[in-house]
Amino acid sequence: MANARSPAASGHHAASAAALFRTQIEAAEAEGVARDDMTLRLTLGDVHKLKRDPGIALSDISFAGGVMRYLGVKIEPGGVTASALDRGEA
Repeated sequence: MANARSPAASGHHAASAAALFRTQIEAAEAEGVARDDMTLRLTLGDVHKLKRDPGIALSDISFAGGVMRYLGVKIEPGGVTASALDRGEA
């Protein structure tokens, strides 16, 4: 499982959170991990930043069926001290 420090914890601004998560998702996908197998485990602060980021296209974020997704990857809000992409690998 690849872990990355939360953009909030490392002092980056909101647009950086979206860019960091996009980079991590695309890298995992390039390594053969399906987006359906990935989960973004985000701090509540990073979830808030993604929701409020004007730089994120409407097509990149969704709230269907009570599940928030970014670039098709499910988001699990809260319960972590640092945001990370769970690649779904055992």
